[in-house]
Amino acid sequence: MKFGIIAGILCLIVIIGVPGVLALIAFPKFGIMTLLTGAYLIMFFYRFPINFPLGTLMDGIVLLLLIGFIFSQKSKPDYSVFQSPLSYVIFIWISYNLLEAINPSAASRLSWLYAIRPVALFMVTYFIFTYYINHIKFVRLVIKLWLGLSLFAALFAFKQEYIGFFDYEFATINNPQQISLLFIGGVWRKFSIFSDPVAFSYNMVVSTLLCIGLITGPLKMWKKLLLGGFALMFIWAMLFSGTRGAYVLIPATLILFSILKYNKKVLAGMIVMAIMMVGVIFMPTGNNTLIRFQSAFKPSNDASYNLRKYNQKRIQPFIISHPMGGGLGATEVFGKRFAPNSYLANFPPDSGYIRVAVELGWLGLFIFCCFMFTALKTGIVNYYAIKNPELKSYCLSMVLIVFALNVGNFPQEALVQFPVSIYFYLVLALITITRRLDDKAKVDNEAILTNP
Repeated sequence: MKFGIIAGILCLIVIIGVPGVLALIAFPKFGIMTLLTGAYLIMFFYRFPINFPLGTLMDGIVLLLLIGFIFSQKSKPDYSVFQSPLSYVIFIWISYNLLEAINPSAASRLSWLYAIRPVALFMVTYFIFTYYINHIKFVRLVIKLWLGLSLFAALFAFKQEYIGFFDYEFATINNPQQISLLFIGGVWRKFSIFSDPVAFSYNMVVSTLLCIGLITGPLKMWKKLLLGGFALMFIWAMLFSGTRGAYVLIPATLILFSILKYNKKVLAGMIVMAIMMVGVIFMPTGNNTLIRFQSAFKPSNDASYNLRKYNQKRIQPFIISHPMGGGLGATEVFGKRFAPNSYLANFPPDSGYIRVAVELGWLGLFIFCCFMFTALKTGIVNYYAIKNPELKSYCLSMVLIVFALNVGNFPQEALVQFPVSIYFYLVLALITITRRLDDKAKVDNEAILTNP
């Protein structure tokens, strides 16, 4: 019987696994869609009572796409994907993280070994996306997949809010540590299909901004209304997460939106929304969700915010005295696992920027900030340079998302969890791709005019 089960598993691996591996290498666009779908759903499957290395599977998909990319570069080279400001700064950031292997202040080399894998491997997807997403039809397909997955996540959150958790979901949070984090004020914070409420809320913010950017494109009215409905649904679902750091992201990003799209209609809309926002923030209410939302705009009254401020203040001397930080992976999971007695093992970063400063030092923080600045600057420059209205709307969406994730990376760690750890590099790639496709269309049009 045992031999039969093993034989059956081996047969499945041969029948499904081998063709799957070949398909990922031979059909990279299929591989990209598989990667994006997997990144969005991986934590959803993690909650099922199955014992399978899904994280390793995601690494494997990226590695296979990378192998296919290398072969494609040999047969059909396109070195322009490496020749842009974003490409240069990504190379610098990857190189600095690799250099952390010899950081003299690192308490453990194993922490670096485990932490570098997702950092370096996932960043390489920027070049894979930039190389293979080479047609506007494929951009549309990627956007549709993104919206479809976001809609599924939002609907699942509504299920959790109004019907409750499935038994397998509740089994993963029914312990004292999870209850203390998720059961606040007599209400469960919802996490939808993601790892935690923070990851869920940030993804709903990103999806909302995607819809807002797309609405500015040359779409039929029913499509704009549909996107507007999606955006409202994503915002509503986001409130179920109880993540105060996410609540401020959309209002903050809409300020950038009003600057980039400045006109009388946008200005009037922003004024109306600002008035409504002020009303919601200060209105009396007994609803726990609204109370938590209002508290996001009064951080000085929040005990957790004050604790974070204290932790950030006390770690400043360490950051100043360690230009390369305490080593990649020195905090939290890997720090506790490989160097439990180190100074940083039990330090809670509670912020993407603080984690970079602590683990990679003030030098790493400077490089990281240059990376983010380059991404925003490139996106804004490309947005104004693009003439095609559809591509312009895609680029605008990506700029808004980059800005929101940068703001959100201060109160929380916005870039390390699935699916953002993959989708962030898709966003950066689309900033480059939209400009490239628009430039190509201009050249083609000029060629037609020159040679009618």
